[in-house]
Amino acid sequence: MARISLTPPETVLNRFVQWYCTRAYGRVMDPVKASGHHPRLLWAQLRFEQAVARWDKLDADLKALAVMASAASIGCSWCMDFGYWKEHGRGMDERKLRDVPTWRDSEVYSDVERDVMEYAEAMTANPPEVSDELAARLTGRLGEPAFVELTMLVAVENLRSRYNSALGLTSQGFKDSCDLRDARSGA
Repeated sequence: MARISLTPPETVLNRFVQWYCTRAYGRVMDPVKASGHHPRLLWAQLRFEQAVARWDKLDADLKALAVMASAASIGCSWCMDFGYWKEHGRGMDERKLRDVPTWRDSEVYSDVERDVMEYAEAMTANPPEVSDELAARLTGRLGEPAFVELTMLVAVENLRSRYNSALGLTSQGFKDSCDLRDARSGA
């Protein structure tokens, strides 16, 4: 249960953001509603997320796995739900999305994908537990620009997941709409 009202004040910014979210995502996301209580924070968050979305040095599937592995480590059901929906819509392999919480036991990941998820978990630990060997392996496989992007992306997901978890925000059922679409199509 949310620890804050998800009915922010009716401001021009909040009405615009709610309109945009409904148009882009089919509903207003609870983290946006929570942030709507602080207009300057919401505005900064929106600009920041737009900038993050433009980062392009790391493969999109590796980004998704890093974000979801970090969210799974923290236990943010909202982030896992939205991440599954977003990446499923992008066409990512459903098995890879579904197996993120148990990636060590799954056969669907490549070596670099496993390293990315291990890195995300190691960064998310408190304190971080990143080994020199893992960092060197990833830098060698990805290159320095992509490795720096990966590192910052995991840090950003830690911010998102910890914010959502601390506010008590949980799954909004985004993933359920993917499952329904798959069931209707016979997949």
